[in-house]
Amino acid sequence: MNAPVNGESPLKSEHDIVLARQLVRKLTQELGFSLVDQTKMVTAASELARNAFTYGRGGSMHWEKTNGGDRRGLKLVFVDEGPGIPNLELAMTDGWTSGHGLGMGLTGAKRLVNEFAIDTKVGVGTRVTIVRWK
Repeated sequence: MNAPVNGESPLKSEHDIVLARQLVRKLTQELGFSLVDQTKMVTAASELARNAFTYGRGGSMHWEKTNGGDRRGLKLVFVDEGPGIPNLELAMTDGWTSGHGLGMGLTGAKRLVNEFAIDTKVGVGTRVTIVRWK
C-alpha cells in the first residue's frame, strides 16, 4: 500500500527517529529511487531527525512527494522549537559540533541531497528543508 502524498511524523523519542527513517525508506522506494539514492536520503533524514530531537528538544518531520517538471522527488522539512543555531556559518563548517557528535550532521546531510535550506532563529527554533530528486 502506497503512503499518502504528504504527512507529518513526530520526533519526540529515539523510537520516532527509527520510524522516520523507515518512512523515508518506504517513500523513496515508492518513488523508484535507486538503492544508493534511498540510502542517501535515509541517511540525511536520520541525521536531521536526530538533530531535531537532540538539539531542538524534539520536533517533527513533514514530508511530501513532489514533482518538478518531468521529475519526481521527496521533500522533507524538519522543524523544532529549540534554542536555534546562534552561528549558522560555524554550524555549517565540517567538524564543528555544539555537542558530542562528529560535526557532520548538517554538512553531511547537505552533501547527500539535491536541495538544502536552513532557517534558524535563536530562541525560536530551526527549520531544515531537503529535497532529493529521482
